Amino acid sequence: MPASYKFIARRKKLVSLLQQKGITNPLVLNAIGSVPRELFMNSSLIELAYEDKAYPIAGGQTISQPYTVARQTELLDLKGGEKVLEIGTGSGYQSAVLCACGCHVYSVERQRVLYDQTSSLLKELKYDVMCIYGDGYEGCPQYAPYDRILVTAGCPELPVALLKQLSVGGLMVIPFGKDNELRMVCIRRTSENEYERADFGDCAFVPMLKGVQ
Repeated sequence: MPASYKFIARRKKLVSLLQQKGITNPLVLNAIGSVPRELFMNSSLIELAYEDKAYPIAGGQTISQPYTVARQTELLDLKGGEKVLEIGTGSGYQSAVLCACGCHVYSVERQRVLYDQTSSLLKELKYDVMCIYGDGYEGCPQYAPYDRILVTAGCPELPVALLKQLSVGGLMVIPFGKDNELRMVCIRRTSENEYERADFGDCAFVPMLKGVQ
């Protein structure tokens, strides 16, 4: 079986698995089913691309477990067409999934090696992502406000800059808490100075670090 057909079949199986795990949003499932995760993997690990597991990438980081990507994306409550700020470009897989959901994606990466590698890959694969090299805690104020903000690392504190960059009515999904006590939290901006918070349970992420490198 040619490699492309092999991976398409595995992608379909992954979508079925995610449905079994409770992912129901058709927009998210279709996006996961269309994005070639193998192209975002370390070349030595591509045969494992459709296992529901996280794997190492450059810079000591990981490509997130597909369930985690699907769950966070589902919590964003996307309809298509939203302006989304992603904090932590990483491998670019989550960015590509957001694009496949019809979003206008802006993504911040603090590690130069990942920024260079992933921005080039996304461009090559024709995913229209505005990649920014910078400190995720600062967000990307020059393009604010955003309808949605997605944070892909664990934050011990809620970044004030990100809250300010969220549009009124907008939603931020963020792993929040300390060390081994991370919770998946959704924050809705209800007015200029008011926010509502909802908790969606335990989660595990690498810590979000300040500054750039």
